[in-house]
Amino acid sequence: MKRQTAWRVFAGEFNDSTVEVKSQEEMTPSFVITPLGAKVNRLFIIGVLTDVENISQEGDLLRAHISDPTGVFTLYSGQYQKEVTDALTKIEVPTFVAVIGKARTYNPEEGLMYVSIRPERIMEVSAEIRDKWIYETCKNTKDRIEAVMEAMKMDESNASELTKLGYSKELSEGIVEALKNYENIDLKKYVALIKESLQYLRPNKETLPDLKINNEETNEEKIEDIDNKEEIFEKEEVKKTENEKSKEEDENFAEVEDTVLETIKKVEGEDGAAWDLITDNCKKAGLDKDTIEEALNSLMDKGLIYEPVLGTIKTT
Repeated sequence: MKRQTAWRVFAGEFNDSTVEVKSQEEMTPSFVITPLGAKVNRLFIIGVLTDVENISQEGDLLRAHISDPTGVFTLYSGQYQKEVTDALTKIEVPTFVAVIGKARTYNPEEGLMYVSIRPERIMEVSAEIRDKWIYETCKNTKDRIEAVMEAMKMDESNASELTKLGYSKELSEGIVEALKNYENIDLKKYVALIKESLQYLRPNKETLPDLKINNEETNEEKIEDIDNKEEIFEKEEVKKTENEKSKEEDENFAEVEDTVLETIKKVEGEDGAAWDLITDNCKKAGLDKDTIEEALNSLMDKGLIYEPVLGTIKTT
């Protein structure tokens, strides 16, 4: 099973998201669709860790916020992300951090959706690496704006036509969904986010190419293209996780998922089942904690289970 690539998306775009796509097919994850068509299952973000708050009586569920030049990401990490949760308790704030994590949604009522991140990895980084992330995310955001503009020129937006123009399959599909679900996408707002973000960089010497919207040319700030010598875990992580598992591993993991899903169905009540209850029963079936957590995350991605309340799982 191929793990999804981690998108570089600014908080200002991610937090505007109100669309989630859940496939009915097995082995297919769910995606948050941003207004610019990013089809996000996982994210790679860098910003300032501004606060970490314990929000459970047991002390094993944390809420944290990471600020980038355009807004604030919200993270939730608990006992099933023990390594990240422990790291969050030890990092002094404010500090630049890099995070890879899963996009999560919360729908308190019909028509209302909030997004957050469940972190998989976190580490402290330098200001230089933060600058590089801002610059790369500006370029990615600009590419999405241009792709949306191309789709708007079409009589009917079409993913295959966008891929012929050189855009990725994932972005092309995301843009079609975005144009279908978001009314009057304000492209100028996201151009302004790029300009605002570039102002955070050290003033030096390279520009993003000009971007025109409605024949109005933007004047992005000149910046330095940061040297690529310093690599952090994101490149290594994405490269590693994009390798497909062998057929045997896929079959074995599918059996694990079936076991976990059947366990949930047996123990859930009208309001679902607690993580601890599910874990305890799965351990009785011979599964270890890490395998159970991976299966729960995978089932959640496929839309077969969800969290009506943090720490509680319910089948769909």
